[in-house]
Amino acid sequence: MSGLTYLEAVREALREELERDRRVFLIGEDLGAYGGAFKITQGFQERYGMHRVVDTPISELGIVGAAVGAALMGLRPVAEMQFMDFVSCAFDPLVNWAAKCRYRWGKGVPLVVRGPAGGGTTGGPFHGQNVESYFANVAGLKLVSAATARDAKGLLKAAIRDEDPVLFFEYKALYRRPDLREEMPPGDHVVPLGLADVKREGRDLTVVTWGTTLHPCLEAARRLERDGVSVEVVDLRTLVPWDRETVVTSARKTAKVLVAHEAPTLGGFGGEVAAAIQEEAFEWLDAPVRRLGAPSTPIPFAPSLEQAFLPDAARIEAALRDLHAY
Repeated sequence: MSGLTYLEAVREALREELERDRRVFLIGEDLGAYGGAFKITQGFQERYGMHRVVDTPISELGIVGAAVGAALMGLRPVAEMQFMDFVSCAFDPLVNWAAKCRYRWGKGVPLVVRGPAGGGTTGGPFHGQNVESYFANVAGLKLVSAATARDAKGLLKAAIRDEDPVLFFEYKALYRRPDLREEMPPGDHVVPLGLADVKREGRDLTVVTWGTTLHPCLEAARRLERDGVSVEVVDLRTLVPWDRETVVTSARKTAKVLVAHEAPTLGGFGGEVAAAIQEEAFEWLDAPVRRLGAPSTPIPFAPSLEQAFLPDAARIEAALRDLHAY
């Protein structure tokens, strides 16, 4: 099959940025000799050397702490969390150092913290969480959520070049899906942070989403199309900063909006999106903005329970049909 998988797109972005800028280096657990838990960096240490692909002890706090220091000294570290669940161990250097340096000292911290997030692989409560909303309230951090191979490559390159700290959420459930292979645009493919993408045009309903949930949203939209219901699908791509203009424009166009995401609904970023729509497009709405996310429980380990936990195309379709009938 032609094109790159999501995983291959991430690998290509890292490789191209290592080639482009000598200040870029990778740091994390098992990146070098082992090639990474998901083999994204396989062969990188042999090609770029141990000083640019740095293996570390199992200490997320140490990884991010060292990366913050390196960024302040003029390098551009890309720190991998073997699973993004464990970024919680590095909360202090991210939130109290990296995010605040520009405000305290007038100096940015050009750091990317990237790694696999989300469910769909029966990783259980310690290897399957979505932790995006933990950091959305922290001024100074940027949050990126790539749902396609093209966006994964282009957004990661933009994140590495950014002058401020970026948390880059990849989705292990998407890494090797053959149906998501995409051809990459020629040349230096960079997707600017902060711009949403209308993945599907529609006139009757809008669904705003990001990450893995984009794909069941697109499937639900195809199902409704068979009955003559046209659904617009907006992929945020970047959560902080997020593209209010594109979302509000779509809400005013269709007058009915569902916000769907994989993380739990309670405290999820969807609440921020829904509030902004209510504030800026209330006069255009024909129904209350709806939210659909996971329940407020740890993500289950058992495959059947995980399937029940995660929003899927059937639940999204049902929510959209209910909203359409309002």
